[in-house]
Amino acid sequence: MTCATLYLTLGLHTRNRAQQAALLRQQKLLLDGIVEPSPPAEEPLARELPVGLVEMAKDKWNKELELAVRKVYNTDWRRVREDLEEKAGTILDKIRENGK
Repeated sequence: MTCATLYLTLGLHTRNRAQQAALLRQQKLLLDGIVEPSPPAEEPLARELPVGLVEMAKDKWNKELELAVRKVYNTDWRRVREDLEEKAGTILDKIRENGK
């Protein structure tokens, strides 16, 4: 009975010491991180896979669509209207002159 009690006591003491050592290591790492933070990790590189014909066609379509949308967005539509009005007025003046 005494031997079993000593064995269990020593086993408990060993496990407690291992637990305390793990906690101390964790706290040391935490405090070291506060005092001297580790440099930020590099961003992972994007994987590049060979694309097929369908993906190339999609990319080309998307690029052309993006360019068209940018052109529409950046166009000064008031100026376009004014230019068309001028051209239509010029054409009407020429038609009137030729009709006389």
